[in-house]
Amino acid sequence: MKSSKAQIHSRVHSIPEIRFDDQRLTSCAGLVVFQPLFAALALKSRFRSCFSHLRRAGIYGLHTVLMILVVHILLGHRRLREMTYYKDDPMVLRFLGLRRMPDVATVSRNLAAADMKACDKVEGVIREVVLDRLAEEQLARVTLDYDGSVCGSRRAAEGTSVGYNKLRKGERSYYALLCTVAQTGQVLSTLPRSGNVHDSNGSQDFIVECVDAVIRRMPQVRIESRLDSAHYSEETVCLLADLEVEFSVSVPFLRFPDLKDVIHGRRQWTRLDDTWSCFEYAWAPKSWSWVPRMIIYRQRVKVRRKGPLQLDAFEPRDWEFDYKAVVTNKRCSAKHVLLFHNGRGSQEGCFAEVKSHCQFDYIPTRRWAGNRLYAQAAILAHNLTRELQMRTTEPERATTPGRSALWVFTSLFTLRNSIIRRAGRLVRPNGVWVLTMNANRAAQDDIERYLSAA
Repeated sequence: MKSSKAQIHSRVHSIPEIRFDDQRLTSCAGLVVFQPLFAALALKSRFRSCFSHLRRAGIYGLHTVLMILVVHILLGHRRLREMTYYKDDPMVLRFLGLRRMPDVATVSRNLAAADMKACDKVEGVIREVVLDRLAEEQLARVTLDYDGSVCGSRRAAEGTSVGYNKLRKGERSYYALLCTVAQTGQVLSTLPRSGNVHDSNGSQDFIVECVDAVIRRMPQVRIESRLDSAHYSEETVCLLADLEVEFSVSVPFLRFPDLKDVIHGRRQWTRLDDTWSCFEYAWAPKSWSWVPRMIIYRQRVKVRRKGPLQLDAFEPRDWEFDYKAVVTNKRCSAKHVLLFHNGRGSQEGCFAEVKSHCQFDYIPTRRWAGNRLYAQAAILAHNLTRELQMRTTEPERATTPGRSALWVFTSLFTLRNSIIRRAGRLVRPNGVWVLTMNANRAAQDDIERYLSAA
């Protein structure tokens, strides 16, 4: 049906009068989709047990503070002082089961009262939530990726040290080691470390802990792992083999000139496709007691031409090769090993989501335990966003050679802008709570679908 111009456009003559009244309005009505999820996972009671050994200070317990931090991150806020912008939001108060939000100073004091024992218990809750999902999906294989992530601090905080930071050299930081599950895109566990340690520091005990946790929950599952060159050592490779984990580990060329000579002297390569070729070579450092399977790959890359551009009909292109070597115990073809190992790049997308949209890299206090608790709230916000989507949709992918996530996830940034940050009115006519939002078919369909997960 055609419409006239007058039916489409309207003239605005003046700015409306602005009033600030208590109308029980909320700017985050979409937060209601997480309420059944929090109840189904019994997060509040789980968090309460994590801090049972601490002396309760004041009215607000640390379990309440942790819940507030998760909501704080879901809403897209970063600094603790930004809590003042939603402290009187009726939907937030009802979600948390509070009549009044704590002050920012109260939250800071509670964070400072946390200890590492409590953080270890919270870490166990995070792991249990992820393992519950993996067990429910009954996966035949679980792929665990390990890598470190720098979280810089612009002030002196307990546990921070000056280490490698290519973005801000000389800045104090933490350097946490994360274990992520490729099939769900969730963070299984985190190892807190100072910023001045090597990427492999403490990794072997951490790998054993993560693998044992998965095996205890799913004894028949096949576990795979992918690691970068910082973890290349005989101890790590033997550990993975003893744990019966199928692995692929990058080999650092800079440490082994002999391996570079082998590659440059190689004349016969097996072609995989137009870009990649490879060959297998039985080699290990002289200090090693055994020789694992090694595959060396080369990739054709274009060379950037310097100087003036020759505007001819035909422009010759120069090609060179990038090389990489992978140690593995997988018995599949070299091409499948390459696709499997290159799939670990999806972990960087997980890191980007956790740090950009969940504020994992924010350092709120000077106490290490308090900063770790905030980072765990960020991990929870990320994992729960994925859990919400996995409960309401079926897997859209089968297992791929690169072990891509089985679901096509919507980022928390998109979910926040389309669902969570929606205006609404929370009223209670006849003793029944009613949350009213503007009629929008797309938002209504999504909210009803997420609520159906309960």
